[in-house]
Amino acid sequence: MKRNIQQLNTLAIQVRRDILRMVHAVNSGHPGGSLGCTEFFVALYQNLMDRKDGWDMDGRDEDVFFLSNGHISPVFYSVLARSGYFPVSELATFRHINSRLQGHPTTHEGLPGVRVASGSLGQGLSVAIGAAHAKKLNNDSHLVYSLHGDGELQEGQNWEAIMYASAKKIDNLIATVDLNGKQIDGSTDEVLCMGDLKAKFQAFDWDVVEIAEGNNIEAIIAGMTDAKSRTGKGKPVCVLLHTEMGNGVDYMMHTHAWHGKAPNDAQLEAALLQNYCEGESDY
Repeated sequence: MKRNIQQLNTLAIQVRRDILRMVHAVNSGHPGGSLGCTEFFVALYQNLMDRKDGWDMDGRDEDVFFLSNGHISPVFYSVLARSGYFPVSELATFRHINSRLQGHPTTHEGLPGVRVASGSLGQGLSVAIGAAHAKKLNNDSHLVYSLHGDGELQEGQNWEAIMYASAKKIDNLIATVDLNGKQIDGSTDEVLCMGDLKAKFQAFDWDVVEIAEGNNIEAIIAGMTDAKSRTGKGKPVCVLLHTEMGNGVDYMMHTHAWHGKAPNDAQLEAALLQNYCEGESDY
């Protein structure tokens, strides 16, 4: 059952709390990008995707999602747990030895919701295109979604995949780029400027949707609904999602410093005070 906007915003606050607690508990992880993509994940899993009640690794007859920038696993795990894939209490095992919730998603322990090991940047789009191609061959009309970091597009494999998808008319794919303009070493423009990504995707014969307010759930739903309407028309679809790294925590925003840095005790307390949540429960 789809949640209304108020419920989605409440869940987003809870997910931010989960992210902060998970990373703080082990003094390791990637809070910045996770916080920046919180609203996207909440909207995707609670409103946009056509999902089965149970877990099917093959993803037949349902929409499927692939996380390419696997370092933002905290937001992925939180939303999966709070969408019923596994117990919320398991979030407390994040990055522990022998846990199913490793720093980058893995498949060998069979964590529900995770279809591919990810975090080796630049590979996820190839996987998503393969899954989308397979759905077309199997006459499965459902969609494949994927998420990628903007800095990740500096990896060359992406552009081979982007060329393949349009050439083979993989039009059941919506690939979203988290366009926050930051990566571990600074801004994407400083590290390796990628220019006009919209023009680049269009030059590769993709259809492109931009969501200017990528931390606004209503804007995300509207933009992604537009993207869904463009599928099945001979072109793969790219969504450029403009987000703020560290969204929801004032001292983490407008900087790349929290890409892979955990908050200390005082910083955690301050961040949780900014994200008070009534009606949901911490793990």
